[in-house]
Amino acid sequence: MFSALNDAELAAFAKRTVVRRFAPGQMLFSEGEPCEGLYVVAAGRVRIFKTSASGREQVLTVEGPGSSVAELPVFDGGQYPASVSAVEDAQLLFVSRDDFRACCLEHPEVALKVLQVVGARLRRLVGIIEELSFTTLRHRLIAWLLREAERHGRPTSEGTVFELGMTHQELAAHIGTVRELVSRNLARLQAQGFIHAQSQEITIVDREGLEADLASTV
Repeated sequence: MFSALNDAELAAFAKRTVVRRFAPGQMLFSEGEPCEGLYVVAAGRVRIFKTSASGREQVLTVEGPGSSVAELPVFDGGQYPASVSAVEDAQLLFVSRDDFRACCLEHPEVALKVLQVVGARLRRLVGIIEELSFTTLRHRLIAWLLREAERHGRPTSEGTVFELGMTHQELAAHIGTVRELVSRNLARLQAQGFIHAQSQEITIVDREGLEADLASTV
């Protein structure tokens, strides 16, 4: 986001930046709170999520180092539209709303970078809406498993293996359902020979079968 700034400009901007550290599960801010400023992830990961009136969560995205958080309310002056918490020990750079707006006025290239980030996030949100509106839970679960296998999997003689890295409750928040249905559908996929699940390790045993199943449910 700040790649357009030279060393002197970065140094001046850094003086306005505060380093904040968060423990796993600690909230950066909650949906509906007044926007104080922008965060940039320096280390660790944070999750952006919405919470329904009944308390059910829908994870919008998980962001890592280099990603920014809370771009829109910095500009429109509104409240934070979603909640953000640390997934693991995280270090973030915080810039107040006034200081960041001043930076964008002085350096339009930074504002253009923000637009790129917002545009990419909007595309992701549209994808989430489409999945929740037009696909089944089984489709969303299979799609999530295949994405994780592609991103983090390692080939073995039995298939592609990756670490789940979260509880069934947390996985449910990613795909818009509840823990019981995640557990039930994972068990069903295992019984059908598509995957093998053991503790936190998932093995994609029949990738072609999952892809065919996914295509048939679209």
